[in-house]
Amino acid sequence: MKASQRLLVKKSVNPANFNKGGLEKTLSAFSLTMMGVGAIVGSGIFITPGIIAAKYAGPAAMLSFVIAAVVCSLAALCYAEFSSTIPLAGSAYTYVYTVFGEFLAWILGWSLISEYLFAVSSVAVSWSSYFQNLMSGFGLKLLPTFLTAAAGTAGVSGAGFNLIAFVVVLAVSLLLVGGLQESTRVNSIMVIVKILVIVLFIGVAIFFVKPANYHPFMPHGVSGLVKGASLAFYAYIGFDAVSTASEEVKNPKRNMPIGIVGSLVVASILYVAMAAVLVGVVHYSKLNVGDPVAYALAVIHQNWAAGIVSLGAVVGMTTVLIVMLYGGTRLLFAISRDGLLPKVFRTVSPHTKVPVKSTWIFGIIASVFAAVIPLDKIAELVNIGTLFAFAMVSIGVVFLRRHETLQQINSSFKVPFYPVLPVVSFLACVYLMLNLQAFTWHMFGIWLVIGIVIYFAYSYRHSCIRAGLRAKESKS
Repeated sequence: MKASQRLLVKKSVNPANFNKGGLEKTLSAFSLTMMGVGAIVGSGIFITPGIIAAKYAGPAAMLSFVIAAVVCSLAALCYAEFSSTIPLAGSAYTYVYTVFGEFLAWILGWSLISEYLFAVSSVAVSWSSYFQNLMSGFGLKLLPTFLTAAAGTAGVSGAGFNLIAFVVVLAVSLLLVGGLQESTRVNSIMVIVKILVIVLFIGVAIFFVKPANYHPFMPHGVSGLVKGASLAFYAYIGFDAVSTASEEVKNPKRNMPIGIVGSLVVASILYVAMAAVLVGVVHYSKLNVGDPVAYALAVIHQNWAAGIVSLGAVVGMTTVLIVMLYGGTRLLFAISRDGLLPKVFRTVSPHTKVPVKSTWIFGIIASVFAAVIPLDKIAELVNIGTLFAFAMVSIGVVFLRRHETLQQINSSFKVPFYPVLPVVSFLACVYLMLNLQAFTWHMFGIWLVIGIVIYFAYSYRHSCIRAGLRAKESKS
């Protein structure tokens, strides 16, 4: 076999092995939806409306979320077909491995690792900011040494080590190693609290909206609107994490499409409503802070509600940390199971059925990132990995339908308007990628170079599929 063919060797999918991965099937459609809402409605709704309005779209930030939601919905439909056809851990990595081959799967998997790492880190940074606001309401303040400009907290300047962000990531890691069922139960309760807090903010703040704050509606034109939509993708990555759970779902053919699409619909409504009210209450130029929702309520002197929102944000963003950490560990589990990463990442506890070592390794790295990397540098690094995954999964549906083995699997969900919708989704994702900043592309390129070095230094030689090919060739 030629070297180029070896790089594109594809992962074979045997439906008989769908229930033999070692992970316990405990998740229902409700659990998946709560996971999706928990991940999507959290980091984005408490961080990105302010950033998008202040730096890119102005009051049109609400339309940026609409555009992002439309593009995401196209990708979500593609994810739903894949996840109901191939209910295996690994999400887009596993799907691409099946239809495009190993090398592209590794590139995508490595990109997704950055997505989850930086997503966890950025949410932890904002979690720290809201937690500080909450504590200050009780007259408690941390020493400046343990605060960092990365937190985006008004009045904090200079570099430092964000101790709060560091600790909260480790705490969530501890929760996850205790078992998936316990983690999802905690997540569902927190999601309900978070939605109630969002409704409270909208209900209180809507009476303080000033129509003058909506002018000019698009201060940076269509270009700013589109760039805002590119950043808004950061808010919608939750359903990607949901797809990593397919191997632990009771009835994936039915429950995966419900969880992915349902969570995206609920999240989109909340995002647009939040952005519309936020820019109506505070002029968009003042919203580039780490805690824009609490800041807006302070501006309108509704401090009692600001305290509740800060509490809700802390609780709500904890759910984001839970789901993103979960998604990252299951991605590492899937890649390791294929031999592309060391065995330590696929070791599953016989008691909790959780990859404990993988969870701790991922959690420790993410906690360090959260403590030292500035928030404005983290956010866009999440987007490019997400958009790359969306693009590959979207176009991958075309190849999925042509896959001889997978054609025989009775998937409960099919992308409508095939093949137009997957192609449109692919082109839309590529277009939004091209609107990201040059810095993001430079960092993405560096990350990919590191990944390629790791692939040829370790993954290529330890690939389980390639080991099987070598065994067949030696026999012949």
